[in-house]
Amino acid sequence: MTTNHSLRAWLGASAMALAAAILPASAQETGETEARLSTVTVTAQKIEENLQDVPISITAVSDEKLDVLKSSGADIRFLSARVPSVIAESSFGRAFPRFYIRGIGNTDFDLNASQPVSLVYDDVPYENPILKGYPVFDLDKVEVLRGPQGTL
Repeated sequence: MTTNHSLRAWLGASAMALAAAILPASAQETGETEARLSTVTVTAQKIEENLQDVPISITAVSDEKLDVLKSSGADIRFLSARVPSVIAESSFGRAFPRFYIRGIGNTDFDLNASQPVSLVYDDVPYENPILKGYPVFDLDKVEVLRGPQGTL
């Protein structure tokens, strides 16, 4: 019993000594600065704002990512693979793409049908499905806004 008690005391003292030796090493500064995320600026409300200050659900795709996607020859349908809750599909290849955001979209093939999902290029809304099928080029960024939005 004395041997068992002294063994426990020795193991406890060894563990405390090891913990005391490791403690100063973990408290040392690494000398590196903190990694910070860059500020994402969006124009969802017609003015440039920080993404975190806008009370709308937004996904922004930067120009670096767009350059990679455009170099592969992708059209606007690439957004369905890059943006959550967005589906872009077409029965006619690149022509007449149909967009669905959060399940809201239009399956009507009529060119005059109302489109619940709009594409806006340089503050100009493209409502006609033919216009939505043009190849993607010369884009600075893509912002996908979920929920009801005005176009004025």
